[in-house]
Amino acid sequence: MKTASDRMNSLLVLYDMYTTFLPKALEGLTDQDAQNRLQTKANHVAWITGSLVQERYALAGILGTQLQQSAHELFKDHQGIQDEVTYPALETFQQDWNKISPILKDLLLKVSDEKLDSIFEMMPGYKMSIYELISFTTYREASCIGQIALWRRLLGHPGMKYD
Repeated sequence: MKTASDRMNSLLVLYDMYTTFLPKALEGLTDQDAQNRLQTKANHVAWITGSLVQERYALAGILGTQLQQSAHELFKDHQGIQDEVTYPALETFQQDWNKISPILKDLLLKVSDEKLDSIFEMMPGYKMSIYELISFTTYREASCIGQIALWRRLLGHPGMKYD
């Protein structure tokens, strides 16, 4: 794969993996499963999935798009899980994931070293480069997909398949 910046090569390999891993992690889960917190305060599958989708849209926004996921209002400004809220169906999140993933990949392929080195304020008092944000987002996707894989087992489903 040809990237504008050599720094993006390995991150895009991971990006492609995670793009296919999320649907595999969600396979067979019902919307009822996705809302189940098993009498804990843990983030359920629906929230984890929606936050993954939100972060891809947010990164695409930083790189030049103005698209938003369907559940943007539930996740904007890095909102945590909200008690007493029924989150959208997994299919809605999957559709948004499928929509943004090729768009973001194209942006990541084209991002320049100059843009990667640009600094922005992630939150008040905390600055980072676009490259650091992409790296963190890549790490976070692995973590969240791993959480969903664990939830699968806790909810009585077979483990995630990688084939």
